[in-house]
Amino acid sequence: MSYSALLLGSVGVLAETHDLQRRAFNAAFAEAGLSWEWTDPEYTEMLRTSGGRKRIAGYAEARGEEVDAEALHAAKIRHFAQLLSEEGVTPRPGIVALIKSAKDRGLRVGFVTSTGANQSGAILDAMGDAFPRAMLDFVGDASMVDAPKPAPDIYHAALDALGVDAGVAVAIEDTPVSAGSALAAGITTLGFPGIAAQGLSFPDGVTVNEWLGPDAVELAEQAA
Repeated sequence: MSYSALLLGSVGVLAETHDLQRRAFNAAFAEAGLSWEWTDPEYTEMLRTSGGRKRIAGYAEARGEEVDAEALHAAKIRHFAQLLSEEGVTPRPGIVALIKSAKDRGLRVGFVTSTGANQSGAILDAMGDAFPRAMLDFVGDASMVDAPKPAPDIYHAALDALGVDAGVAVAIEDTPVSAGSALAAGITTLGFPGIAAQGLSFPDGVTVNEWLGPDAVELAEQAA
């Protein structure tokens, strides 16, 4: 079959920000006078649940503490943006070549994240000229939907905006939870696990790739 759209599903598909995110959370906790400090193994486990506010609220509840999860998450976003501006971030290997190949073949390309617009925008800005932002035909964010991933809402919004049916789109996701969102929308899904998802099982129906390149869409078409 032939696809009409390539949907890059999450921040982690474009760039590996796992450690920057964790450090930003810890900076927000320290700023608020909390004794919390998430280690890498702890944070990796938490990523099985989508949503930074949910992670904060769940962690506080488990410790029997009351915090303002909304304010802490806002502080985390601010610290994350600062780390991005100071240290920058590079695209994951193969992702730029894949986007350029998809555009050359006439596919529409979307960045289908349900992360907040400020955070996803900061990541796109931090990659600078290394990432062909102008090639994106759609950029999603949390303000576009009522329910974040793993709900399929943001994928439905992307399909509507791009004017394509689920059956002619292929999505790439970096975690099992987010991959479930694409599958729920009826979209062929490839897994491209980041550091946090190494060793995790993706849902049935997801083809997992440890690398990406310009022929990833073609391989998905051949397998369909």
